[in-house]
Parts: sequence; C-alpha cells; structure tokens
Amino acid sequence: MPKVSPMLLLPPVLFAALAAMFLWGMGRDNPDALPYAREGQPVSALNLTRLGDYEPFGVEVLKQPGVKLVNYWASWCAPCRVEHPTLMKMAENGIPIYGINYKDEPQNGIKFLNELGNPFRRVAADPTGRNALEWGLYGVPETYVIDGNGTVVLRFAGPITTRIYESTILPAIEKARANTQ
Repeated sequence: MPKVSPMLLLPPVLFAALAAMFLWGMGRDNPDALPYAREGQPVSALNLTRLGDYEPFGVEVLKQPGVKLVNYWASWCAPCRVEHPTLMKMAENGIPIYGINYKDEPQNGIKFLNELGNPFRRVAADPTGRNALEWGLYGVPETYVIDGNGTVVLRFAGPITTRIYESTILPAIEKARANTQ
C-alpha cells in the first residue's frame, strides 16, 4: 500500500473543520442577538433633559410597579420610523412605553412625534448620549423591557416589527410580569 502524504490530508481536514464551525454557528438560537450584561440587573441611573412640553421621567418611574418598556429613538433614525407604527399599536394596547430621544435636535424630536404620533407615556431627551452609555446602547432604535421591580428583563437592538413584537417582546413582557408577582 502506498504511503499517503500528510499534505494530501490537510485540505479535506480543513474543509471538515470549517463545515463543522459553520454548522455550529447556524444552530445557535439567535446569531444576531447582541450580548447585554445588564439583563437581570436594575435599570441604570438616568439624567435626562426635558423634550419640549412632554413630561420627563427618571429611574424612580421605571422602578414603579408594572411592566414597562424604554425605547431609545431619534428623528434622524430611519429604522425608528419603521418601528413607530408598531410602538403606536403597542401603546394603544396598553403597554406603557417611555421614550428617550437620543442625540437629536429637540425641535426635530418634537416634529417627529407631532407627525407620526406619540406612543410614549413620558418622553425625555439624552442630548449627549451619556445615559445611553450607562445603559449599554448599541444604537437606535433600542428597546428595554423592565419588570415591576425596575430590573431589565430584555434588551432588543433594532426596530420592533410585528414579528419581533410577537416572537420576542411579548414573551419578555410575560417574563417581566412573572418576575414581579
């Protein structure tokens, strides 16, 4: 039997290793999910500014009983416009959403809400983005589900579509309700 050179075995072994890595990566639950170390932790402090005549809020509101969402958004953010109708439906269904206008000109944020509607119970601004850093924001839009104890149950980065609302946000709201009881 002829002796096989190790160099001839190298390409099939490398191919098999790469195929195994791809298969493993495809089998993960949510490959697009960004890691978030604050899930299960209390909400971070907030030092927000008033946006126009809207009633602002602070961390004390987020620690009150009941499940709530915090949504970072901006008028210059195209995905924020995409998710806005879903936020409006959520608010119409009684889900309390608190909005934080991120690094935006106040008049542009106000114009955005006047044009598209206001789904937020309260709205404040984070003009410098300092609060966003404390919350671990990757970019807008980004939504946090908070339980009645003021604990972050879920952070979702990206626009909330109807599919995301049903598959990700609603289960997190139910989990937040269960945490509070």
